[in-house]
Amino acid sequence: MPCRSAVIYCDEFLKYDLGEFHPFKPWRCKRMIDILKEKEVFKREGLRLIEKFPVNEKLLELIHDRSYIDFVKAKSKEGRGYLDYGDTPATRGIFKGALYRACASIYCGQLVFEGEVLHAFNPGGGFHHAGSNYAAGFCVFNDVALTVRFMQEKYRIERIAVVDIDGHHGDGTQRIFYDEPILTISFHRYGGYFYPGSGWMDEIGEGEGKGYSVNVPLPAGTGDDAFIYSFDEIVPPLLKSYRPEVIVVQFGADGYYTDPLVGLALTTHTYEHVARRLHMLSHELCSGRLVMTGGGGYSAEDAARIWALAFMIIADLPSDMFNDLRDDFKTTSSNYILETVRRRVERIKSLIFPYHNI
Repeated sequence: MPCRSAVIYCDEFLKYDLGEFHPFKPWRCKRMIDILKEKEVFKREGLRLIEKFPVNEKLLELIHDRSYIDFVKAKSKEGRGYLDYGDTPATRGIFKGALYRACASIYCGQLVFEGEVLHAFNPGGGFHHAGSNYAAGFCVFNDVALTVRFMQEKYRIERIAVVDIDGHHGDGTQRIFYDEPILTISFHRYGGYFYPGSGWMDEIGEGEGKGYSVNVPLPAGTGDDAFIYSFDEIVPPLLKSYRPEVIVVQFGADGYYTDPLVGLALTTHTYEHVARRLHMLSHELCSGRLVMTGGGGYSAEDAARIWALAFMIIADLPSDMFNDLRDDFKTTSSNYILETVRRRVERIKSLIFPYHNI
């Protein structure tokens, strides 16, 4: 029998449209839903597609300044210019699209803590670059941070782990929780002038958050072998020591080898491995409470396929249902990349693990 799981989606997500020629394609999450429907996933007992959920603008104030929220509303009506330095256009209706996407992630947190489902996935979320008073990197409101803060305040929980596998560093999320004991682990490409330029190993948090900000910077060209090695060396030990009450995953798919913006070399084997490990860890450590969002993914059809695959894995469906979504090859990293990743993993362990008695 499948694990009780839900996907949150509504067509208001499509209003998060940054323009015809922008690399962000708002239809990715709709395409994921189409794939799942074609496979009759939601006809399975315990698996739900939720298209109506609470939407409350006031929830944005859990993280974002009111003045910034009003700025986005005004620019959304105006429909011209940018919400940041030039990455995130202020298109008509983007406020509503961003609001619905953020509230969908928050509702995922509500669903898992109120026992409606064990796992909840919002493919329309994952906007981890946005800060409390600014947009950045295609991100308007930081739904990952909003979900964490909502669960903290409504359910009075203290230990929340965020695992971010997007090809870009989760800098907005890191900044928001940098002085708090919220475990944030980000895997991302790093080097040169690659966006956003943060996420080096020595960014480990400060004050009460020291040792809780974990960054795994990866070289361009990192393949399945090096990524899976770094994930297995860092994530399970930290989660088992931290013992989160819920795991929040930013499941960006832009590390995929066809993605035009990132330059990592991952296949579905990495995404399947991460989904399986986090699914198992959620059951082992936090009664199955797992919240997942989308994120980057600019080879849009591939992103939709990866997210559909991930949902079917955390829903514990038989593999013959999604064999056609898998790649039939794995990527290997060069010796230089493998050695670089190994050295960085050892450095991360020396910096972080002592804070967790590992």
